[in-house]
Amino acid sequence: MGMPVITSSTTTRTQAITDIIESVALQETALSHILNAEGEKIQKMVALEDVTPDVLLATNKSVESMVNAVSRLEMILHSKLSVFDGCLCQTTPATEQ
Repeated sequence: MGMPVITSSTTTRTQAITDIIESVALQETALSHILNAEGEKIQKMVALEDVTPDVLLATNKSVESMVNAVSRLEMILHSKLSVFDGCLCQTTPATEQ
C-alpha cells in the first residue's frame, strides 16, 4: 500500500465550513431519532400487561445507557461547531480563503 495522493480542492473555506455544519445538523437529526425510539421502547414496555419490575428496570438501564452515549456524542458535535464560532461572517469571493 503506497502513500495516499491528496489533491487540492476547489471548495472554498466558507463552503467547507458550511458542509461541516450541515453534517453536524444531519447527525443531530439522527440522534433525535434514536432518542425518540428509546422513548417508544419505554412506552411499549410499560404498556405490556405482564411486564415484571425486573424487565422494566433492565429496559430503563438500556435506555439510560443509550441516552448517555447520545449525550457524549452531543458534546463531540458541540465541540465541532465551537471551532467555527465567528468564522462565518459575510465575505466577498475575493476575500474567501
